[in-house]
Amino acid sequence: QVQLVESGGGQVQAGGSLRLSCVASGSIVSTNVMGWYRQAPGKQRELVASITTGGSTKYDDSLKGRFTISRENGKNTVYLQMNSLKPEDTAVYYCLLEGLDAVGPFAYWGQGTQVTVSS
Repeated sequence: QVQLVESGGGQVQAGGSLRLSCVASGSIVSTNVMGWYRQAPGKQRELVASITTGGSTKYDDSLKGRFTISRENGKNTVYLQMNSLKPEDTAVYYCLLEGLDAVGPFAYWGQGTQVTVSS
């Protein structure tokens, strides 16, 4: 079984920064994609950014330049550096680990971490 544990959320004023971390543990295939999604109240969950084990990244276009995703493969950890935060970034941020193993495609979610940006 795979578990994802996020940390680093909290409350910050507009213009501030936060760094989220997500550690995956358990039986994890070496090739995978880790990513961050967010869900604001009353809205659908949306992709923030993702990164492959090879380092290829994908971002929501509106967040490029403010958010940076990175990972440490040896630690099965993914980070999200969030700068110049805005009130509209307020959401629960979820970590996702997905890929393909001998059984088939898989996707594991973390429990989420709250980010609140005050104006």
